[in-house]
Amino acid sequence: MEKFYLTTSIAYTNAPPHIGFALESIQADVLARWQRKLEKDVFFLTGTDEHGTKIAKKAEDLGKDPQEFVDEISGKFKDLTKALNISNDDFIRTTDRKRHWPVVERFWKKMAENGDIYKKKYSGSYCSGCEAFLSERDLEDGKCLVHKKEPEIIEEENYFFKLSKYQKQLKEIIEKDEYQIVPEGRKNEILSFINQGLEDISFSRSVEKLKWGIPVPGDETQVMYVWADALSNYISALGGEDSKYWPADVHCIGKDILKFHALIWPAMLLSLEIPLPKRLFVHGFITVDGQKMSKSIGNVIDPFELVNKYGADAVRYYLLRELSSSGDGDFTYDKFEERYNSDLASGVGNLLARVKTMAEKVSFKPGLIKDIEPEIKKTQEGYKKALEEFKFNEALKSIWDLIGFCDRYIDKEKPWEHKDNSSRVIDNLLIALDNISELLEPFLPETAEKIKQEIKRKSNKFSNPKSENLFPRLT
Repeated sequence: MEKFYLTTSIAYTNAPPHIGFALESIQADVLARWQRKLEKDVFFLTGTDEHGTKIAKKAEDLGKDPQEFVDEISGKFKDLTKALNISNDDFIRTTDRKRHWPVVERFWKKMAENGDIYKKKYSGSYCSGCEAFLSERDLEDGKCLVHKKEPEIIEEENYFFKLSKYQKQLKEIIEKDEYQIVPEGRKNEILSFINQGLEDISFSRSVEKLKWGIPVPGDETQVMYVWADALSNYISALGGEDSKYWPADVHCIGKDILKFHALIWPAMLLSLEIPLPKRLFVHGFITVDGQKMSKSIGNVIDPFELVNKYGADAVRYYLLRELSSSGDGDFTYDKFEERYNSDLASGVGNLLARVKTMAEKVSFKPGLIKDIEPEIKKTQEGYKKALEEFKFNEALKSIWDLIGFCDRYIDKEKPWEHKDNSSRVIDNLLIALDNISELLEPFLPETAEKIKQEIKRKSNKFSNPKSENLFPRLT
């Protein structure tokens, strides 16, 4: 059986989960469920990144031990996977001393043995938000491009990784799509960055500045920097690079950590002489009413509240349908409820109700000419192409185009008026609904299962003749 290994990034545990990570988890889940339907041996990983300055400071501010703090936050991310019906096979934590730490320590030693880690005194601009030292091209008017704050000037002795050594190799690998970056715009962004020249990067912090991390092997004065630690999770969760699942088929990440996954991670793997992942899929950010999510503004969307109010499938649908798969997208409650009513309540929910009502009143005989099959085939082809290109919104659009076709088919054929034609029409519609449920399963798993149960027949009668609406209309 062909294997398929995919991951989300691991969520940083300085704060509870927000809707942005929910989007990434759902996108990855669609891919995992789709690949399982293709009968592949899927391994789907997610988890939490639990070391670093921001976490240590946040725990201190709350009067908590760092481990106690990350246990609490990591637990919330685990709860989110359940709330959103995410089908991950594993959940890795970077504080896991049994599974994660030994692999990270082994990787460090091997990169050092290969001459790719060295120690030097350094003075640079450090952004606590990025947890990274910044170069001039990372600044605008002296401020971090991402966090819009002036970095702190830090002088200390750290270990460095020879990223510059792999500049030419990385460029060739990315240009040839040996490590494919999707969408193309993100690939071009990285190639442009490489062409400006890569600098060696800090790979550790002094324990005087940061104690909360994995100690550098053989040097108690230093802890590993976040990227040396966190990126290794994709292999440590598998038990090592000899796992049948490595290399990863897809890493799903946000655009803010593109450089780390498109440059540092493959360079580490080149140093370690480990095969590179196949693809890196990069999604955009979610704004709220056109503004960046911010605690100070008070517009951070809690995914748990959304699920509690509207249901997991409705949340999954909006994030996958309304937002471009790889670009930025905006969330508003008005847009959410409009999509819910038009596409879910009046769309798939209404179609199921119409077909069941007609089928209960008109006798039908399965196995007649299936004149709706060309439309189903067209939908399947468009759906497959969209998913292969990570265009989740377009895959869903193809399903809703089929739903719209079914509604027009009913209006055209009027089976309640043409009794001699009713059996053929209703049988076609039930076939369409069966296919719609199959196509929906990776996206809206609960809804897909409900449709299957609703159209189950025994002796040409529904086994569940009376049922509630799939999506009760919001008022």
